[in-house]
Amino acid sequence: MRHILLISCLALILAPSLCCAGAKEELQTIKKQIKEKNRLISKTQKVETKVSGELVQIQKTLAEKQSSLVSLGRDLASVEKGIDKTLVDIESERQEAERKRAQINRRVAALYKGGDTGNLRVFFSSESFPQMTENLRYMRSILENDRKLFQQYNENLQRLNLLKQQLEQDATRKEGIRRNIEAKKREIEQEKSKKANYLVKVRQDKQQYQASLKELQANAGRLQSMIQKLEARSRKAYSSKARGKAGDNKAQVVSPRSVAVPNQGLGAQKGRLSLPVKGTIVDRYGRHKHPEFDSFTVSNGISVSAPAGSAIHAIYDGEVIFANYFKGYGNMIIVDHGDGFFSLYAHASSMTKRVGAKVSKNEVLASVGDVDSSKGPMLYFEIRYQGKPVDPSPWFR
Repeated sequence: MRHILLISCLALILAPSLCCAGAKEELQTIKKQIKEKNRLISKTQKVETKVSGELVQIQKTLAEKQSSLVSLGRDLASVEKGIDKTLVDIESERQEAERKRAQINRRVAALYKGGDTGNLRVFFSSESFPQMTENLRYMRSILENDRKLFQQYNENLQRLNLLKQQLEQDATRKEGIRRNIEAKKREIEQEKSKKANYLVKVRQDKQQYQASLKELQANAGRLQSMIQKLEARSRKAYSSKARGKAGDNKAQVVSPRSVAVPNQGLGAQKGRLSLPVKGTIVDRYGRHKHPEFDSFTVSNGISVSAPAGSAIHAIYDGEVIFANYFKGYGNMIIVDHGDGFFSLYAHASSMTKRVGAKVSKNEVLASVGDVDSSKGPMLYFEIRYQGKPVDPSPWFR
């Protein structure tokens, strides 16, 4: 897009003799580039929609994980409450068993001390038969109470064992729930991290889309203005030709395609020039396929990678007619070499020449920089003849 935009601008600035046919060709190329950019914008909008849908799904999954965590928390609280109650019951049963055991110990001690003589003493100490009967009933009551005491003690021990088993089961369940909670928390953290990464990506993409769209809109405005001016110039040229004398070749505008490069001035230097900067050519003149979007771009010049601050030299004698910032090209210098030849130097970090300055071959014009460059420090360079770009490569040794 920027190469085509620069073609139009240079056509107006540098090539007032550009014919209507050339202008129409430029307009057609511009329209194709606009159509291609619109296609790319549509593609990026689809990508943004897809990412937004993924974010919605992540948010839904995150909510489900949070709900599951809350449920596990309730289960854990219930188990812990049951464990607390079981511990209380165990303590109660233990105390009751201890009390029963103390009673049994006292009864055993009493029976041990009395022995069989104790029972006989109860029997023979009775003064009458009714009293003896009462004493025997009392003895049976004591024996029954002892039997119940032993039975209750055994029941206490059984309940105590059951409570301990329940406690172990609850403790195992609690540990399982705790592990599940930890696992869910890790899942939630991973989902949050994934969500955060998606958010960063979406925001970055959206910023790029917005910046691209803004630049496209600005370029579209410039292109429209250029189109209108070119059409006006074409109409004006057509009117002038219609009013001119038939057969007057001086009044006709010659198509740049039919103009041969003269063998004088800069034209005579083809194959003898030095590169304007010492570096490596990374992009060449012509049509190139975009590696990502399966589309083609056109480069009207070459790109030379070089260390920042390297001197940029004029390829031939001439006069500086443009030395200023140009959007998409950074600091740019254009030199008029006469006979319809111009050279262009872009992305400079600084410029040492101003408009109107006379320069000699190999004189320093500027320094290599990365202003508006997407590939780091480099020089973008063009040679034009009568407003049309020519491949610079054959011009250098």
